[in-house]
Amino acid sequence: MPKPYPEEFRRDVVAVARKGQSTLRQVAKDFGISESCLANWLKQADIEEGSRPGVTKADTEELRELRKRLKLVEQENEILRRAAAFFARELPPK
Repeated sequence: MPKPYPEEFRRDVVAVARKGQSTLRQVAKDFGISESCLANWLKQADIEEGSRPGVTKADTEELRELRKRLKLVEQENEILRRAAAFFARELPPK
């Protein structure tokens, strides 16, 4: 997978493309990126600004962190469940 372009570079390219002084194809060629890459950057910029529905980068990062936390909590819960079952077998019945 290619190394991602810096965020500042992306913002600059999007700003130039939005000026509308040249076609998207020409802007992409001038900056050495593909036209589809530029289209994706424009789409994501619209989502970040709220002018287009979609998931923002902040929401994506929060969701990633929450999934990690959920996995950890589920693992902890499984350990506690197994420990409770183990100790329940050790106790004599009343």
